[in-house]
Amino acid sequence: MLPLLAFASLLPLQVASPKAFSADLVKLLSAEWPANRTVTIVCHGHSVPAGYFKTPEVRSFDAYPHLLHRAIKEKFPKAVVNVIVTAIGGENSEQGAARFDRDVLALRPDVVTMDYGLNDRRIGLDRAKASWTSMAEAALKTGAKVIFLTPTWDLGVDPQNSQDPLFQHASQIRDLASQLRVGVADSLAGFLRAHDGGASWESLMSQSNHPNREGHKIVLSALMPFFGIHDPE
Repeated sequence: MLPLLAFASLLPLQVASPKAFSADLVKLLSAEWPANRTVTIVCHGHSVPAGYFKTPEVRSFDAYPHLLHRAIKEKFPKAVVNVIVTAIGGENSEQGAARFDRDVLALRPDVVTMDYGLNDRRIGLDRAKASWTSMAEAALKTGAKVIFLTPTWDLGVDPQNSQDPLFQHASQIRDLASQLRVGVADSLAGFLRAHDGGASWESLMSQSNHPNREGHKIVLSALMPFFGIHDPE
């Protein structure tokens, strides 16, 4: 049996490297009063960044946007950081794109993370690609940095079926990040790596399609290099 990571495509060379991506952010986050300003990070997406665990329970403080906020503040204690969650449970990227200007760009973000891979299986690859592209291009035009997230795990997926829509959407997200030269935090590769290392799927999940805190920490680990942090707790 092949290791599960054999089904996770390697990041394309054209994807924004964490080191290059983080250089400007680290300068912003390292600035001290009175030369500093608020750094705004918007986490856009579906139920996972919204903090849904075992529906309808929402555990915001165990979800990766909050964990990200804490990790950034631990690394940059003098920074003023605002992490805003604009995610809606059950939403796909078309719905997210329809409200992107109003709910995301109106906040004048420095960084936008996008996490719709799980729910986009319902609308298919072509429609998802169009929506991700429109949101990313709109954000880039404002000067914001963009980080795509591949999907977290789903217990209903056969991990040996490389043609499962979960893997197909993850591959498309990586490829699109390469085309648009934005960052990609490969959550799915992190879950596969954890499982190959001995973690059971159930130990990472709160229900079939929602990660628990340990699962969210995998997403955090994928995000941290883009903020100049390489040793998240």
